[in-house]
Amino acid sequence: MIGRLTGRLDHKGPDHVLLDVNGVGYVVHCSDRTLAALPAPGQPARLWTELLVREDLMQLFGFLTMQEREWHRLLTSVQGIGAKASLAILGTLGADGIGRAIALGDANAVRAAPGVGPKIAQRVVNELKGKAPAMMMMEGGADPVLDEAPAAPAPAASPAPTAPPANAAAQSEALSALANLGYAPTDAARAVAEAAGEGAEETGALIKAALKRLAPGE
Repeated sequence: MIGRLTGRLDHKGPDHVLLDVNGVGYVVHCSDRTLAALPAPGQPARLWTELLVREDLMQLFGFLTMQEREWHRLLTSVQGIGAKASLAILGTLGADGIGRAIALGDANAVRAAPGVGPKIAQRVVNELKGKAPAMMMMEGGADPVLDEAPAAPAPAASPAPTAPPANAAAQSEALSALANLGYAPTDAARAVAEAAGEGAEETGALIKAALKRLAPGE
């Protein structure tokens, strides 16, 4: 299994790149979002990868982060979602966006991806909603260019003091997930506290309710 490749980006195509790793060129298929984030040809790059093996086909798919790759694995586990549809969803929404859409039960957001119909979009939401909280808690920082300094991790947010202590662990997990989505600790803490105060207890319910408060228009 090829899990990650590090080398020089030799070429960018419309849906793939050619990555030179110690003199061996790997053709790696990527989403539009990943292609746009990669450096110019000639620069060093790193991609997390997933290898698809069939009787008549072998293809590598590349992702900026491990979180994005794990979403690809989950998406392709849904009946009707192949590698092409998964890349379309990730290219349209990104890893954070797909997590947010599934947590909110927003099948229309998934449907916005090219080639994804309403039935399949709803199936994605229904089948993956239980896995969204854990996925959203994964670190999602991209490192496509090797000579860039890694971003400093977001400061850990403490659960709001007004929230009930019985579900403190779930609140902490929800806060971590919201921080990974880029929300400010104070805003996330307020939203989680409000959600907990209205009866949400499990991590997934807290995240969903907090997201509705943080992004009511989505």
